[in-house]
Amino acid sequence: MTFPQDTWTVAGRTFSSRLIVGTGKYKTYQENADAAEAAGAEIVTVAVRRVNLSDPSQPMLVDYVRPDRFTFLPNTAGCFTGEAAVRTLRLAREAGGWDLVKLEVLSDTAHLYPDMIETLRALELLIREGFQVMVYCTDDVVMAKRLEDAGAAAIMPAASPIGSGLGIQNRVNIRLIVEGAGVPVLVDAGVGTASDATIAMELGCDAVIANTAIAAAKDPILMASAMKHAVIAGREAYLAGRMPKRMYASASSPLGGLI
Repeated sequence: MTFPQDTWTVAGRTFSSRLIVGTGKYKTYQENADAAEAAGAEIVTVAVRRVNLSDPSQPMLVDYVRPDRFTFLPNTAGCFTGEAAVRTLRLAREAGGWDLVKLEVLSDTAHLYPDMIETLRALELLIREGFQVMVYCTDDVVMAKRLEDAGAAAIMPAASPIGSGLGIQNRVNIRLIVEGAGVPVLVDAGVGTASDATIAMELGCDAVIANTAIAAAKDPILMASAMKHAVIAGREAYLAGRMPKRMYASASSPLGGLI
């Protein structure tokens, strides 16, 4: 059976792959590139403050993960104020002309959840400067809608704390965010293994971001491949429509007419 092309669109750009990979914590840029290929990714997130994009005397990310092969999504990892986020993304736009960006403004705490008040303020600043902004946020249903109303191109709730690998801790909220959103919803942060990515897709998310889950695996390339298949499986299950849950058993075969 041949299925129609299943794509998703953010800020007017259409993609086939629903798995986005990061560019942090890999042993080398070459390993990063190999993982991105194994994942079948079309988008890679780039922590502008943590990778080399401009110094040719040192290994440069763009020599391995090439901008003509992948859509770069600059992010503001490590920023704790709206002003720092804006400065960082201005540099990204100057370096590569990138205007589709990922905003994250973190709280200075052990859990590194985003500071949602500062995030909303930073979003408004970036939109005024012409950026198309995908926004990392908590799984707060009301705040997710506030971000969309303020002009976010996509909503990116955390499954659990960044780099924790704990998976989705609140499926109800993720599902409510999906049902209420008029823009793409992507699970971002906390994915630990392939089954976490599948669950995110079964909940109706448009895509999944995985960085540490791949980079910190014993075999990052194999995990990238596993994540690719997990996202595809979860998406197909979502489109297929799962059976209803029941409190009691229901025989798979008819009970009448038995010998």
